[in-house]
Amino acid sequence: MTTVVTTDVAIIGAGPAGLTAAAELATDPALKVTILEREAHAGGIPRHSDHLGYGMRDMKTFITGPAYARKLVAKATAAGAHILTEAMVTGWHDEHSLDVTSPQGRLQVDARAIILATGARERPRPARLIPGDRPAGVYTTGQLQNLVHLHHRAVGRRAVVVGAELVSWSAVLTLKHAGCRTALMTTIYPSPESYGVFNIAGKSPLMGVDVATRTRVVRVIGKPALTAVEIENIDTGARRIVECDTLVLTGDWIPDHELARSAGLDMDPATRGPLTDTALRTNRSGVFAIGNLLHPVDTADIAALDGRHVAGPVRAYLRGHSAPRDGVRLLADEPLRWVTPGIVRPGDTAPARHRLLMWTDTLIRVPKVTARQDGRVIGRKTLPWPASPGRVFRVPSSILDGANPRGGPVTVSVTS
Repeated sequence: MTTVVTTDVAIIGAGPAGLTAAAELATDPALKVTILEREAHAGGIPRHSDHLGYGMRDMKTFITGPAYARKLVAKATAAGAHILTEAMVTGWHDEHSLDVTSPQGRLQVDARAIILATGARERPRPARLIPGDRPAGVYTTGQLQNLVHLHHRAVGRRAVVVGAELVSWSAVLTLKHAGCRTALMTTIYPSPESYGVFNIAGKSPLMGVDVATRTRVVRVIGKPALTAVEIENIDTGARRIVECDTLVLTGDWIPDHELARSAGLDMDPATRGPLTDTALRTNRSGVFAIGNLLHPVDTADIAALDGRHVAGPVRAYLRGHSAPRDGVRLLADEPLRWVTPGIVRPGDTAPARHRLLMWTDTLIRVPKVTARQDGRVIGRKTLPWPASPGRVFRVPSSILDGANPRGGPVTVSVTS
């Protein structure tokens, strides 16, 4: 038997984006807000990311991931949002109705508006096509942190970390907490992707992490447990064996987009997430998408600010306001991989924090960003912060102020 639950707003995902959206919307006592979370506890990835660095942009604080998660949950519940945990959304009953499986049985959640906040995940080893043995001791960052911080399990004593971006250093801190030394980090790029302060700290005697640039793991060695990996210099082809009992695969993000795809939403082939406008609307009326489902992957506080940003457009939709029909598509030119949001509509709100979010495959220390439409330059900015692989590149949305709402797509490019 299926129980029918009715709500004004259903939010799928109780990470920073979903919880912040719920906290903003539930302050209106006339709105019933329900969050559906497949895990046993709300809070998302920060729950098991037990180090400092969370809440800087949205809460103006500097706390650990678990403390940040607790604050997010407390704000949402205090505002009046109802959080259903262990509630797995298995599909769409119709355009504004969800099929849910929970310990209480099968639910049908009918909502006036739906917000997708399902986040992103790191690709596991099979998706990265790394050859070799199939031993124990190989993790993604999420698996490692879940094991160490939530289940208090031990890992090995000597690790290799694939990647040198922000989440890679998060893995290093978790390994250190578990008593495992990071012997080597590898990155395919000419320099580490993370901020310089992390790279300096990593080389300090306290951490002692060596970073091998332009390097990839080409073989995993060990049965039944990991004993070593073989690495290759991409430029020279030189290979060597690095002994380790733990391998952590970091980064290489993909959105948790299965629900968006099963709904038949328009998808952005570059981000692999739903295509949205600056108000975070999808092409299905009343369905919105936020957070790292759209920009895999940004920091937790930026995802949370998406949740804050979407509240206004959701309220407007519930009041009967419809989206403008016209819209200009945004596209990224190499070395940019993607740009989000992907649609700009005349008269619409600016994107969250008045920023376009982009991903680059090439390090450009002093980037010159250009926006072109129908063969002419409509905006150009030189920015004082670098465009760097492994982290989101933020560009002021004012670069699009000269766009013609009846013109063709706008292409954004970056040069040195």
